[in-house]
Amino acid sequence: MESVPLERKPSARSDRTKQKEGLVMNQELLSILMEYQEQASLKEGQLFVIGCSTSEVIGRKIGTSGTDEVAESLYKAFERFSADTGLHLAFQGCEHINRALIVERETAERYGLEEVTVVPVRKAGGAMASYAYRHMKDPVAVERIQAHGGIDIGDTLIGMHLKPVAVPVRVAAKSLGEAHITLARTRPKLVGGARAVYELE
Repeated sequence: MESVPLERKPSARSDRTKQKEGLVMNQELLSILMEYQEQASLKEGQLFVIGCSTSEVIGRKIGTSGTDEVAESLYKAFERFSADTGLHLAFQGCEHINRALIVERETAERYGLEEVTVVPVRKAGGAMASYAYRHMKDPVAVERIQAHGGIDIGDTLIGMHLKPVAVPVRVAAKSLGEAHITLARTRPKLVGGARAVYELE
């Protein structure tokens, strides 16, 4: 009779290692966000869009290996950032839900956002949006927004949800985990012709 290999249970050591890694990632993201805010100076009540591939964060191809552990660590940093700045968060889902976003109902009502019906899950929406949906106070999905700023972790493409005109914000870090990061703020369009003036003298 063939012996059946016993399934190894995760050790307390591996659990502690994961917790430590999660804490480090949480602190790294919070540092990135606060450095961003020092430059972008978004105002309380404005919208901040988040695109995040947890797969890319751990060095895997986008959409293949999303994890709740990574999502939890990052969500806590975003939650702290929102509490410190008063910004309204919008978590972008993946292309399988047409990049719909998860926001608090209060945010949707404040900005007159169009609600859509979808529950994001790891395989259709992504781990980050799915985690946000399960941990926000009163989450709803909306079809589109025009955010005042945002962060893209893992090249998820958040441009469709930013107000024109988007302006890149450079921070010291170029990546979070293994994922490339891009941050942006927005500014009003400059309008007019040759005689237009843009600053009050």
